[in-house]
Amino acid sequence: MSTRTFRVTVRGVFDGLAAEQRAELLARASEHDVLRAAFTPEGHLSYDLAARPAFTFRFLDSGEAEEDILEATERAETAAQAWLTERGYGYKNLRSKAEDLSQAPLGKRQRRAAAQGS
Repeated sequence: MSTRTFRVTVRGVFDGLAAEQRAELLARASEHDVLRAAFTPEGHLSYDLAARPAFTFRFLDSGEAEEDILEATERAETAAQAWLTERGYGYKNLRSKAEDLSQAPLGKRQRRAAAQGS
């Protein structure tokens, strides 16, 4: 059985941030810029607090069966909640979306490369 790669996106909104918490997030905003966003096993947080209080965590996970995507999504949500809670950041409207890359449609270059390899 082959390993499947999952990309899980956990989105939410910061809620009830104290002035110090907001200042801390703004000071570290360059580390969490959406232009640096990447899917990583430990999860990558991005936000633009100056524009709106929304955030996105991006996680990379894997499994062997199609059903493993459910556990990967649960792990991602738990990790995002833990990160926020450990820092005392309030949040709301948490929602997740997961993608099994083995099921993703091939891009134009990938189709061309696959055709040439046949």
